[in-house]
Amino acid sequence: MNIGVLLSGCGVYDGAEIQETVLTLLAIEELGAQAICISIDENQHHVINHMTGEEMHESRNMMIEAARISRGVIREISSIQPSEIDALVIPGGFGSAKNFSNWAFEGPSGNIHPKVKLLLVNLINIGKPIAALCVSPILVAKALQDSGIIANLTIGTDIEKSHYDIKAFNSGIESVGAITEMKSIREIQIDKENKIVTAPCYMMDANIKEIRENIQDAIEALYSLV
Repeated sequence: MNIGVLLSGCGVYDGAEIQETVLTLLAIEELGAQAICISIDENQHHVINHMTGEEMHESRNMMIEAARISRGVIREISSIQPSEIDALVIPGGFGSAKNFSNWAFEGPSGNIHPKVKLLLVNLINIGKPIAALCVSPILVAKALQDSGIIANLTIGTDIEKSHYDIKAFNSGIESVGAITEMKSIREIQIDKENKIVTAPCYMMDANIKEIRENIQDAIEALYSLV
C-alpha cells in the first residue's frame, strides 16, 4: 500500500510540522505501508526564525525544505497520479494556511493552492481516503467548497487548552460548507461516507506522546478505509 504524505515545507511556523510529519511516517511504516512524500516546487510564503518568531529576509522552496524531512526522496505534486497512491495524509503546520492556502491571511474567504485542490478533489472523487492533521482540515474544507460534498471534520475542542481559537476555526470551516466536531487530543474524527479522517494534534496543547498516539489512531483509521 502506498500512502502519500503532502508536505508544505519544513518547520511549524512556515511549513510542515516536523514532529507530526515524522510521527506520520513512523505510523505508516509500522502498518507495513510505503510513504510517498509529496510537495510543491514553489517558494513558500515567507521564512520564519523559529527561535524568535520573526520573519527572515530570504526565500525558501517548499519542496527543497520538505526534502529535509524526507531525506531527499520526494515527488513534485504535479507528477503524482491518483492511481499511484491508495491514501493521502496532510500533516499540520502553518504551511497549510500560508503555502497550500492563504487562510492565515484571508481566512475562509481566501484561496487554496490549485494543485492541492486538484489532488484532494481527484482522490475524493475516486473514493481514496484522506487524513488531515492539525490545521490541515481547512484544506479539505476549501477543496470541497461548493462541490456539494459535506465533509465532517475536527480541528480540536475549545473545552481543553489550545494556543489557537478553535471556535473561530470551526466557524470558518463551517462557512465554506463543512461540518465540524469538537474532539480532544485523545480523539479523532472519521467521516466514513467521504473517507476523511481528521485529528487535532498540535492544535491542542499536547505533549509529543499524545501527538504520537493521536496520529497513530488517525493513520490506523485511514488504513482501515482503504
